[in-house]
Amino acid sequence: MARWELKFMSISQVSNNPTANKLIKVVVVDDSAIVRKVFSQELSKEIDIEVVGTAPDPYVARDKIITLNPDVITLDIEMPRMDGITFLKKLMQYYPLPVIIVSSLTPKGSKLALEALSIGALEVISKPNSAYSVGDMSIQLAEKIRAVHNIRVFSRKTADREATQTVRVSSRALAATTNKLIAIGASTGGTEAIRRVITRLPATSPGVVIVQHMPAQFTTTFAQRLNTLCEMEVKEAEDGDTVSNGRILIAPGNYHMLLKRSGATYYVQVKNGPMVNHQRPAVDVLFKSVARYAGANALGIILTGMGGDGAAGMLSMKEAGAVNIAQDENSCVVYGMPREAVRMGGVDHVEDIDNIAELALRSITSGY
Repeated sequence: MARWELKFMSISQVSNNPTANKLIKVVVVDDSAIVRKVFSQELSKEIDIEVVGTAPDPYVARDKIITLNPDVITLDIEMPRMDGITFLKKLMQYYPLPVIIVSSLTPKGSKLALEALSIGALEVISKPNSAYSVGDMSIQLAEKIRAVHNIRVFSRKTADREATQTVRVSSRALAATTNKLIAIGASTGGTEAIRRVITRLPATSPGVVIVQHMPAQFTTTFAQRLNTLCEMEVKEAEDGDTVSNGRILIAPGNYHMLLKRSGATYYVQVKNGPMVNHQRPAVDVLFKSVARYAGANALGIILTGMGGDGAAGMLSMKEAGAVNIAQDENSCVVYGMPREAVRMGGVDHVEDIDNIAELALRSITSGY
């Protein structure tokens, strides 16, 4: 066995007592000294987070993990000596940890970030000085760290491999779905959850609008990838795009997406604006617009994610006559957004992720 693997396997012998230190311990892995400095400085302002170490490459990171036993690591994916994807695969094989990917807003960076999510990383954030200010970035990073630090992470197959095993829902009884639509909101763990729902939808399904908490540019790659896996057309939403049967629109990162209606035609408005629930795009923004313009013609789905974004909007949808579904706790990576939606009374059904597509189509055609 290679020395790399032997040394990594020794991590499992490190004591991991969650009560030994109430602070969330973080190791920052990035070849940029500036990024390491910015992350360390910003996170040190949080009373419940401590950056216990930094590393310029995966080799140093491995040693820091063994020594410091962190709760979370932030990981760049384009580094010298060993790239972040290779490092992540080794980490997930020998000692899975909650990992937040830090990536540049390039097509290559976005593609690699999505690959990392399919391997087992839990979140992705853009590097400083990109779409978000350092202040916005630090708020989001701290929230993501809090959301993932106590999640038990397992190695898993890539989404592409699992997608080939997807059992799709029958397209029968969908002839009467004109002017119906499905609205989906998700955050932490949502890229995988969304895939497991929409790849089960037949090409004749009602139009779908989705908000996934994700930085700018990453949603472009996310939509392109899903388009290769789904029977429905999947695209990153553009202002004025119509919502129609057989089409899925994903809100672009760093922009809110709202549903609008002109006569019998639904379309989306993509716009800038202040963050809502510390998010842009925000699920609440989409859901509240769906309640206003679609009402009982809509079905809402709230998936895995931290916080409460989407709960108020889902309640508005229910009050307007929509049927709503929440992912159950057992199949969630983070049972935050679904729990809050249930607590507020906006949910009609709680279901395992692999049953949601079938239930959604049955509900939207029969009102069940």
